[in-house]
Amino acid sequence: MTDWRIVVTVVVVYLAINLTVGIRAGSKSSDTVAGYVAGDRGFGPVVMYFIAGATMFSAFAFLGGPGWVFSRGSAAFYILAYGVLGVSPYFAIGPWAARVGRKHGYVTQASMLSHRFQSRWVAVVAGVVSVIALIPYVTLQMSGSGIVIEQVTDGRIARPVGAAIAYGIVLIYVWKSGVMGVGWTNVFQGVFMVTIAWTLGLYIPYKLYGGIGPMFQQIEAVRPELLTVPGLDGTGEPWTQVGFTSAILISAIGVWMWPHLFMKAFAAKDDNTIRRTVVLFPTFALFLFPLFLVGFAGVLYGSAPENADAIMPHIVLTTGLPALVVGLFCAGALAASMSTGDALVHGAASIAVEDVYSSARDTQMDQHTKRSVIRWVAVAVGVLAYIIALDTELSLVQILLLAYGGVVQLAQPVYAAFLWRRASAPGVISGLLVGITVTGLLVFRPEWRPFGLHEGLVGLAANLAVFFVVSLLTRPPDERHVSDWIATTRETGGK
Repeated sequence: MTDWRIVVTVVVVYLAINLTVGIRAGSKSSDTVAGYVAGDRGFGPVVMYFIAGATMFSAFAFLGGPGWVFSRGSAAFYILAYGVLGVSPYFAIGPWAARVGRKHGYVTQASMLSHRFQSRWVAVVAGVVSVIALIPYVTLQMSGSGIVIEQVTDGRIARPVGAAIAYGIVLIYVWKSGVMGVGWTNVFQGVFMVTIAWTLGLYIPYKLYGGIGPMFQQIEAVRPELLTVPGLDGTGEPWTQVGFTSAILISAIGVWMWPHLFMKAFAAKDDNTIRRTVVLFPTFALFLFPLFLVGFAGVLYGSAPENADAIMPHIVLTTGLPALVVGLFCAGALAASMSTGDALVHGAASIAVEDVYSSARDTQMDQHTKRSVIRWVAVAVGVLAYIIALDTELSLVQILLLAYGGVVQLAQPVYAAFLWRRASAPGVISGLLVGITVTGLLVFRPEWRPFGLHEGLVGLAANLAVFFVVSLLTRPPDERHVSDWIATTRETGGK
């Protein structure tokens, strides 16, 4: 049995380093909302690369990915597909957003939409939709942290306590340093989790099967259905092509609509930083490959955990690895969770204050007060997500797909802002309200989904239909404002 005290010591050291990096990073930003939310628009290529990769590939990748491979086989390949497809549009949209952000001082996605459509209620509705989508995503990260700590301490530290410890650290450096703390901890966490993933992903198949090739030969002989796309669904039956494809589509359309990712356009140093991030991003996605290998290694393993999401820590703990290695794995899994959770908590709080509260009241707070309020809301978001995490029985990937149903609705106003001059504020608002309502309804009544499509895609179709009709039936936006706004997005120079 692994000495859990050594494991805990390694984890404590990791958390201490993470906290130190996060707090020290705060000294690099100004004491303003722009400094706290957008890092004074100074993120360079290294920070942007890691904040994109480490933020996207989180506990769902480090734990949920192997869990899906273990229980559903090649169904998990949808993650690889959407990771590459979803980042591509940001090559153009990212610099466009950065240019208008620099000119008009945006720090959130909803504030950009509010100005483009000349309506504070666009900011309110878009902000509410954003927060609704972000809460389950934070829940996912907390669940992942709790699973890891509970598994590697053999239950001595219960899942709720483990999640509370990890996210207590996150809230401290998010409180102190804002997006700068998020950015520089993501660099540290990203390097750490990629190193651990590749080390374990190559070692475990070799230790258990003599190599990657022999492992797949044995799986093919016993469980060939796991190696055939699109794999299995949650009941163990073959997943339909419609279900597999809609999971890719909902994720690819929605991935850069996540406010905490989209907002990094306002933090980038220049346009080329964003473009380099898009081009290099698929290299970060390669770290999923070794994680999937660990999931496949569990298929014919002699024992299995009750929760498929725990297959990776289960194998690590029962293959005789040294306690130091187990501790480093635990730290790597926590890095995957925390590198996304911090950005989510920070993003949700910033949107709730900057867009929902301020816009609904049509009032402006001074910089110091607003920064203070954002900090307290970040704590509230963390507490709410923690409470939900204690009560959910969904798998990590299921929680992620649920969250995507909400955030994908933001594709309508974002693309319309840059590409359709006739789009109106009433059209945007009504489309968002209908889309999120239809999506929510189908979450609770999945049998109503046509052809087994993801509920978010059905909601988006309703969203777009209402958006186009209402936009055409309502007063056109101010032509001069729209022309000037779009002209700014197309300016060259990129500084």
